[in-house]
Amino acid sequence: MTGTFAAIGAGLAVIGAGIGIGQVGGKAMEAIARQPEATGKIQTAMIIAAALIEGAALFAIVVAMMGDSA
Repeated sequence: MTGTFAAIGAGLAVIGAGIGIGQVGGKAMEAIARQPEATGKIQTAMIIAAALIEGAALFAIVVAMMGDSA
């Protein structure tokens, strides 16, 4: 039964990361459309934010899977 909870936790982490990265990408596109001259800075900030979101999601998946083995 704990394997099911781990799978649900990992799935929620992935869904949350997908939503977060989608939001970051969408807002970055809006910002670039409003200020095309700042494209480089916006893209750099977007990539860093996406990497941090992915890192947090990966950490959540590992924690969910480790909770299964306890």
